[in-house]
Order: sequence, then structure tokens, then C-alpha cells
Amino acid sequence: MDTMKRTHTCGALRSEHVGSTVTLNGWIHRNRDHGGIHFINLRDRYGITQIVIDQDAPKHLQDLATELKFEYCLAVTGLVRERPGTMKNPDMTTGDIEVAAAEIQILSRCETLPFMVDEKSEAREDLRLKYRYLDLRSFSMQRNIALRHQVTWATREYMTRQGFFEIETPTLIRSTPEGARDLLVPSRLQPGKFYALPQSPQMFKQILMVSGLDRYYQIARCYRDEDARGDRQLEFTQIDVEMSFVSREDVLSTLEGLMVHVFSAAMQIDLPRPFPRFSYREAMDRFGTDKPDIRFGLELEDITETARKSGFRVFADTAEAGGTVKALRVPGKAEYSRKQIEELEKAAKIYGAKGLAWFKVTTEGLEGGSAKFLQDVGKELLDCLQAVPGDLVVMVADTWNTACTALGAVRSALGRDLGLAEAGAFRFCWVIDFPLFEWNEEKKGWDPMHHMFSMPQEAFLATMEDDPGAVMGDLYDLVCNGYELASGSIRIHDPEIQKKVFRIIGFSEEEALERFGFLLNSFRYGPPPHGGIAAGLDRLVMIMAGEPSIREVIPFPKNTAGISPLEDSPSTVDEAQLRELRLTLSNPEGSGEA
Repeated sequence: MDTMKRTHTCGALRSEHVGSTVTLNGWIHRNRDHGGIHFINLRDRYGITQIVIDQDAPKHLQDLATELKFEYCLAVTGLVRERPGTMKNPDMTTGDIEVAAAEIQILSRCETLPFMVDEKSEAREDLRLKYRYLDLRSFSMQRNIALRHQVTWATREYMTRQGFFEIETPTLIRSTPEGARDLLVPSRLQPGKFYALPQSPQMFKQILMVSGLDRYYQIARCYRDEDARGDRQLEFTQIDVEMSFVSREDVLSTLEGLMVHVFSAAMQIDLPRPFPRFSYREAMDRFGTDKPDIRFGLELEDITETARKSGFRVFADTAEAGGTVKALRVPGKAEYSRKQIEELEKAAKIYGAKGLAWFKVTTEGLEGGSAKFLQDVGKELLDCLQAVPGDLVVMVADTWNTACTALGAVRSALGRDLGLAEAGAFRFCWVIDFPLFEWNEEKKGWDPMHHMFSMPQEAFLATMEDDPGAVMGDLYDLVCNGYELASGSIRIHDPEIQKKVFRIIGFSEEEALERFGFLLNSFRYGPPPHGGIAAGLDRLVMIMAGEPSIREVIPFPKNTAGISPLEDSPSTVDEAQLRELRLTLSNPEGSGEA
């Protein structure tokens, strides 16, 4: 390699290099024989350069050219020359030049490819993941990995400038379930005992605040044994942040600054500040979700009082029972067919709606669907919704939460189907003032909406045990383009308030000490007020790259079944390893339960 080591990358050469002798290293992207003249597109992660083996090239090069195949790894030495005017390629950064090969060395050969390495592979995902080393050669994947690096670097740059320390926390910890199942690791030295992989660094970063390390961040690896979806993985990365002696405003300002810096550094996009804010109640009322996509309108309207006066018993009875009737005006879509409306109804039913009422607005008034039941309040409805002829109106009547979420799902479906979201736009917002607790119907008790270490807002401290459902938490989520990007809270640092929260969610003091004793014990020694937030790095890069799944921005992801086809994991282990860990499998051919 000493004599054939590259002098330039495959994306570096320009017209000013004409006349230079250069050496390039890379892979054969294309190989074309044009009547004895061979054109080879040589590729590395920086770009593509056209290599030419002329008709008058030495015979050994002519012979070698016929042997070369896709993805052979080559070293090429030759003279940079300008392409003829008609052969210049403005779509290539190196399109004004080519390299006339004087020497070619095959560094390694490639077997028949399972799929073509191209701009973006069209192979099925499991095949791409099995041959991930080939998939990662594609320009789309290399752009995503480069973007991930730029986001990570910009994060470190910004947080360091803001006076934060990057501090690693353990990846082998005590099992402290935080909402999902833990991934467990058996201990060889302590037979019968297990470590867990952290679902988040939550308790350790709070202990760091007790330690006086008042500005912490980490590009943290996290692990949750949950079903994989488009934006979830068993193992993932988050930008984890914790700060002492702060209010909510300090945390929100820090994260806004980080996002502005990251988008500027990685994509040269200037995000406007401040990001808009919605209370949880307002977000649900207006958009039907606590992670609203504000790139388009189509806001929900509350028509409960009008519905109460209607002759439509479904609406009137819901209103009388304390429920809610929500409506959504879809401008200019009275042309929607019954089949299209049924598809919208399916989206609503997934979120608990019993059905989707609808009508179309014409010059004569309300027509179709539920129109005949609403004629008596038709004018009032049109005024309330500012509906005009040509509009479609869809409605859901149910409990407040179901009516909002079901119609919110319809709004999201319409946004996708009608292409309402501005392409290439990034719209951030904060959702704040979440309820601290949510009712769990299955266990007939209260659960924390975020986690059990979140601080109640001061106005509810005295009455929180009397009316948990009314308590607002000092909680906040950062949302971008309809995705929850970050979540956080001001933390409880007062042991007495923490005990109240444990009582409300049904945790005894003994159980709390058993699970979280090391954190609670630290709170006996002068903990500072503190708060924090964690942003999903994978999800952030996915949004920035315009990809539909975080698997497109993770170098070696698992598939939707939690399997890695590349190294075929998870896998069985031999009996010797199990004996060393003092484990036996009760059903080795089935579930594999230990």
C-alpha cells in the first residue's frame, strides 16, 4: 500500500488539479466498456471520480479492465485531465475532470452482491441489515451517519460552551423499572443476582446534582425491553441533561439554544426563537395530541354546547353526560368519497371512537352523513366552524380525552394524505403543564404521567393527596414535526414531597427504599433544587434526515422483532457459559425462560 496510498479522496479533484498525477483508493461503483475505452466510477465516502482506461493504455490495464467488477476495492494512479465539453457532468462535484489510469492495483475482490450499492438500496430491510456493511456504503446511509456525527459534535460543542461537564454513568446498574421492562445481565461473581442495563441515567444524574456537579450532560446509551417501532429500539441514544438551581425556564432555554445550534451547525438552518408553547390541555384541545405537528392548521373545535341543543341524540346525550363533541373542518374536501371518509373513521376508531360523524357543506346547507340530525343547529355549526360550501366536517362525541385523541388521529391522517406539512420545514414547540398523575383503569390507581421524581407545581402541593387528578406537574416536552423529541421535568428534592407522590401511586416507603434507596438516601444530605431533560438523539437525526425510521440513522440497528440479522442476535449460548452463570433454561427449545 505504500506506493499506492491515496493522495486525494474520490470527491476532492477539480479543474485546478488538471495535469497532476494522483492516486485514489475506493470501490468500483460502475464499470462501462465503450468500444474498448473503459470508464470506471470509483467511489469512497467523499464522492465519485471517473477513471478512464484509454484504448492506447498498456495491455495489462486493458486486460485488467475486463476483470473488474462492482465493489472491487482498487488503488488507481493516473493523470488528472479535463473532460471533453460534452462529457462534463454538472451533477457530480468531480464532473469536470477524469483520471487517465496509468496503474491499477486490486486491493480486494468482491463476490456477487446480494443487492446493488447505490444512492439508496431498495432491498428489503432484513437483507439490508444482514449485509449492513454493504448498505452503509450507500450515499444515503453515509449522509445519515455523517449527519449523526455532526449533530453529536455540535451537541458537545454547545454544551461545553455552556459550562456543562460530560459525565459517564454506569451501564450495569440495579434493576429499577421505569415504565418498560429492564434488560437483565446475570452476574457470574454474585450467583443468582442480576444487573440491569439502564433505561435512562435518571437516578445517577440526580445524584450528580446532589454531588455538586451542577451542569451535567451525556450522550447516553439507554436500553428498554419494549417492542420496536419506527422510532423505537431496544437500545438507543439520548442527549441527557441535568442542571441545579434552575427553574423550568432555564431548562427550556438551554434546550432551545442547543436545537438552534445543532440545526445551524449541521444543516445551516436558522430556527426561530422562542419556540411556541402550549399547555397540555391546549395542545389536546387544538390538535388532539400532546405532540402536535404545527406545520399545518386543521385545528379541532369544541362544538359541545351547540351539540347539546341539537336533535342528534348521540351528541346531545354525550354533552349531557359531561362528555365532549369535537369537530374538524376540512377546507375544500366536500369531494371526499364515502370510502375515503370510512378510512378516516378507521383512524378514529383505533383511538377509541365509536364512530365518525360527518357532513358536507353545500350552498344549500348541510348534506350527507349526519346532516339530517343536525339541521336544527346547522347555521350555528357553520358559524362556529367558519365552514363554507365545499368543506367537509368530521366529528367525534365521547369523553374529552377520547374525542380529542380520536379526532387528532384523523387530523394526522389528513395531514399525511393531503400533503399539508411543508416539506423540509422543522417546526418546534413546547408542551407544558402536564397533569402529574394519570388514572390507570386496570389497576384502579394513579400512575405518574412522566416519572415519579417529577415536581408538582407549587399551587398543588397542599392539596395533591386530596385530588391527584387536578395536580399539574412541572413537566415539559419538546416536540418537532409531530414527534416527541425530548421530555423532562423539575425534580423533587424534598423527601416529604417525594413520600406524598409515592403514597399517591401506591408505593410503600419500604418498596420505595428497596427500589430507589440509593437515590432517596442521597436526598438526606442537602440536595439542591434541580431539573433536567433528555432528547432522543436517534429521533432527532431521523427528523433532520427526513427518514421514516430511526433504523435509517443508526449504524447497526435491530429489526422490528428486536433481532440483528448481521450477527444473528440474540443467540443461544453454550452450556458451559450457563453453568458458569449458574443458570438453567426451563424451556430451551421454546421461550428460553431462565
